[in-house]
Amino acid sequence: MQSRKDTRFEKARLIGSRALQISMGAKPLVEFDPDEDPIKIAIHEYEEGILPLDAVVKDEYR
Repeated sequence: MQSRKDTRFEKARLIGSRALQISMGAKPLVEFDPDEDPIKIAIHEYEEGILPLDAVVKDEYR
């Protein structure tokens, strides 16, 4: 899914956005405990490489 390494800012944005989706009722893509924090679930999805989001970087910033 990822062809390059995300910067720390992109990683934070992706995890934060996914955690918000999960907290608003989106179905997580990984197994989790019912009392687990949405941020931890989003981090686990990111580390597994199954996060349904991707950072788009314009060529002028590379």
